[in-house]
Amino acid sequence: MSTPYDIPEVLDRREGPYGEVVLRRHGGLLQIIANGCFLMDTSDGRSERRLVDAALAALDPAGADGEPGPHVLIGGLGVGFSLAHAAAQPRWGRITVVEREPAVIGWHRAGPLAGLSAEALADPRTEIVEADLVAFVNETSATFDALCLDIDNGPDWTVTEDNGGLYSPAGLASCARVLRPHGVLAVWSAKPSPEFEGTLRNAGFQQVRTEEIPVARGVPDVVHIGVRPG
Repeated sequence: MSTPYDIPEVLDRREGPYGEVVLRRHGGLLQIIANGCFLMDTSDGRSERRLVDAALAALDPAGADGEPGPHVLIGGLGVGFSLAHAAAQPRWGRITVVEREPAVIGWHRAGPLAGLSAEALADPRTEIVEADLVAFVNETSATFDALCLDIDNGPDWTVTEDNGGLYSPAGLASCARVLRPHGVLAVWSAKPSPEFEGTLRNAGFQQVRTEEIPVARGVPDVVHIGVRPG
């Protein structure tokens, strides 16, 4: 016998600058769909939290006395797991989130996703920037201690064609440009990419490694990590 939870309920549907974005409720989960392609939901969040933890762990913990804590750039607000986890860690001095979809920002500020992120958004360390991440890292004059990037399904599986530029040698050069010396780049992916490890090394990143996060079914999620030389 079917139940009402078998069919997702559309909570909001908007035409954004990059196409259609939809917020759905499916049972107890909230889901974001972009141009008909499933992006993420609120089912777990382990790998998004690990993205932030891996970046923080790779930073030099011995900062100079009196210096503010490290500044992290989170690429992609999503359902808010990475932001909420970063805001729960007092070591971060500033948290900047770049999100290109105004609908997603709105769902967090005054919508169904507010329950996941309201406390983090109210944190004085948090800044939300509405911008395309690829354009942002190409154009900004700001610098960061860590970049935690989760704007697509990974280097080998991009939902949005333009996002592929982020994982290219030119895109990684832009990431290195906005990282301070010894800054950390952490990139989320829905599957391992040995080729991307090589691209990171060829782009000059050091201490390149991949951390796997087991999932219920299929290949593990991963976080690719690299450190900009000093």
